[in-house]
Amino acid sequence: MSASVDPITRSVVQHRLSSIVAEMGEAMLRTSYSQILNSSRDFSLAICDVQSRLIAQADHIPVHVGALPWAAKAVEARFSEVLSGDVILMNDPYHGGSHLPDITVFVPVFAGERRLFWTIVRAHQSDIGGATHGAYNPDATEIWQEGLRIPPIKLFEAGRLRDDILDMLALNTRNAHDFRGDLFAMIGAAHLGERRMQKLFAELSAPVVEAAIDAAEAQARQVVATWQDGTFFGEAFLDDDGRGHQDIRIAAKVTKRGSDIEVDLTASDPQVDSFVNSSHANMHAAVAMAFFYLIDPDTPKNSGALRPLKVEAKQGTIVWADPGKPVTLCTSHPSNEIVEAVIKALAASCPDRVMAGWGRRFRIAIQGEDPRTGKTFIWHLFHARPGGGASARGDGWSSIGEWHSVGGLKFGSIEVAEARFPLHFRHHEFLPDSGGDGQYRGGLGVALDLLFETEKTARGNTAGEGTRHGSCGMLGGEDGEPHHYQLLSADRPPRDIRTKETGIEIRSGDCLRIRSAGGGGYGPPHKRAVEARERDRRQGLVTDDASKARTL
Repeated sequence: MSASVDPITRSVVQHRLSSIVAEMGEAMLRTSYSQILNSSRDFSLAICDVQSRLIAQADHIPVHVGALPWAAKAVEARFSEVLSGDVILMNDPYHGGSHLPDITVFVPVFAGERRLFWTIVRAHQSDIGGATHGAYNPDATEIWQEGLRIPPIKLFEAGRLRDDILDMLALNTRNAHDFRGDLFAMIGAAHLGERRMQKLFAELSAPVVEAAIDAAEAQARQVVATWQDGTFFGEAFLDDDGRGHQDIRIAAKVTKRGSDIEVDLTASDPQVDSFVNSSHANMHAAVAMAFFYLIDPDTPKNSGALRPLKVEAKQGTIVWADPGKPVTLCTSHPSNEIVEAVIKALAASCPDRVMAGWGRRFRIAIQGEDPRTGKTFIWHLFHARPGGGASARGDGWSSIGEWHSVGGLKFGSIEVAEARFPLHFRHHEFLPDSGGDGQYRGGLGVALDLLFETEKTARGNTAGEGTRHGSCGMLGGEDGEPHHYQLLSADRPPRDIRTKETGIEIRSGDCLRIRSAGGGGYGPPHKRAVEARERDRRQGLVTDDASKARTL
């Protein structure tokens, strides 16, 4: 390996690596089958080296990518021999994964006889088996009730497909056609990355590429060194575990010395018998997200940039569950709450860099029969995204999504959703007064009325948070409004939808009435500029009667 490379070559390599993972993402978008991938883009791409270091990532879903080094470690530990043409799969949270719906594909990259890198695709499956449709089971008390567990396995061996394994995997999902199509889209995207890496080796040589990677530590430390030293505390709360246990606490003690940061989560509440627990890899990903959100945006988000960060946690707590515990909600919650607790703590150290809370995830998965085709469908709600938190640089973005994805998840085309599924979007617009007040206002949530045009009764499951706790305000800003979901029927009284339910009966003509959460405000409200308030009223983003606006 070359001892060093000049700064220009280093920059060229970093940008080429970024372009490779970006192109992998475009391939996924254009070849995947299910709407959760080709419309909502719930996938991520990365490159790791054989030391399991994150080298490059695309701008998709941060909580995916932050966990990938742990998945790479599990793969390296499992296989002593990896050949060109191998394709490795995994999803198990207790073998380096985050949660079961996120299947990860690894393709090795060789330079001659030496294996140097992995091109990696992680994608959320629309179904992964288990007791309930849609990959989430709010009733689960153990991981075996959540879906199919895949430790690191070889689906291709030296280019040869293991048909028996593929058949077994597809047989355990409710939509084998989409599962197979999505899986081969992932494999194709990973192989595209492999080919682009080989081209890079041919142009610059593998030793030069090796020497140019993982060089963001100095940039990250330069930023951290400017923050105030000290020990700081932050906390955030989950609404509940779906079994009557409310206000589950995530506690962060953050110590900053020089250019080093230590995040201690050991005081967080004990684990529960519910899918709101976090896996080990997911917990590390959440802390990494919080850190990356606070350093400079042009610093490469790789393992080098994470070297100033140390994480302490205790197994058996809500942030690091014991093997066998259910964890499927963890990539959303408690990921968002871990981020919130860490950023709250660091507000006293770098107030100009923190942001207020982003809306929490409240997912609904519907299984029914499309009367136009007679076929069964599974549809995931990605519309009505909540608002983002405000910061020292301005108001939060409206309908941008949650902290764990920061805009990476899209709600996609309404027209395409109506064409693919028996749905009618009667109303979908920003929800006035939903963002938290402050010197800078939180982004708005959405008012959505969604009609179901099924003939047979459909069933819904929910998985989420944020009907009890709104998005947190920061440094004097106010919290955003929480979620409020209802099911409206012609012959039944309206009923509130809880965040952790299974088997919700949805009849033909029913309406899902969603009022999604707004983002938190930043800074004291009395500091908000008069012109900004006048603009908000003129544009209909705030009203003089906030309680009335919430009933729209």
